[in-house]
Amino acid sequence: MFYRAEMKIGVQIQPQNTTMAALRASWMAAESLGVDSIWVWDHFYPLFGDPDAAHFEAYTLLATMAADTTSASIGALVSCNSYRNPNLLADMARTIDHVADGRFVLGIGSGWFERDYDEYGFPFGTARQRLADLERDLPIIKDRLVQLTPGPVGDMPILIGGSGEKVTLRLVAQHADAWNTFGPPDNFAAKNRVLNEWCAREGRNPADIERTVGISVDEVDQLEAYAEAGADHVIFMVGAPFDLDPVSQALDAR
Repeated sequence: MFYRAEMKIGVQIQPQNTTMAALRASWMAAESLGVDSIWVWDHFYPLFGDPDAAHFEAYTLLATMAADTTSASIGALVSCNSYRNPNLLADMARTIDHVADGRFVLGIGSGWFERDYDEYGFPFGTARQRLADLERDLPIIKDRLVQLTPGPVGDMPILIGGSGEKVTLRLVAQHADAWNTFGPPDNFAAKNRVLNEWCAREGRNPADIERTVGISVDEVDQLEAYAEAGADHVIFMVGAPFDLDPVSQALDAR
């Protein structure tokens, strides 16, 4: 296994079917390995396995992660825009960024997991409506970040997650510093090309948008393929009991 040395390696610690002690130990272990980024997801219930297993809320976890770690960038891959007022989300992100000494990445997407909406009383609507809400709220978030005192520690990046070619990738070209989607490599390459096309239409330098991809631990032998597809940053999605050996392999190869 070999791939370009500048590719970043991250890990998503999935906060389901686990304990708080195990979560904290896992992200501290990931940082000790030398990962570039550590993430959680933003849901209220497990996404697979036992639907009633233990589960923890993302932004409370991120504040804890910010205090427990010192070097890796941190964030939610990705925050659901529907779950928080956009002004409040900006303030929460800014506050965590200060706890993390400027390491926070504001990952955001339009949302999709219907159980979260139903159980917590958010209107699910349609995918088109949720995308329209995200398009409405992104400028509000960016404006609030400018108004906050103090503002973020540095230029806090905004990462948009998703692969919709008509709206989501346009919003990435308009607003994002980074973009995340999933594999396999040929799918990532195709979406990457569409994003480049949107950058050309929007007058955006495509090199200004970091390309990240969420991959399974079984894809550790595909890193070269993802690099060739245009990925700048691969993020291993790891569930309990948080076996970080594939992440360690990837870091050793780099």
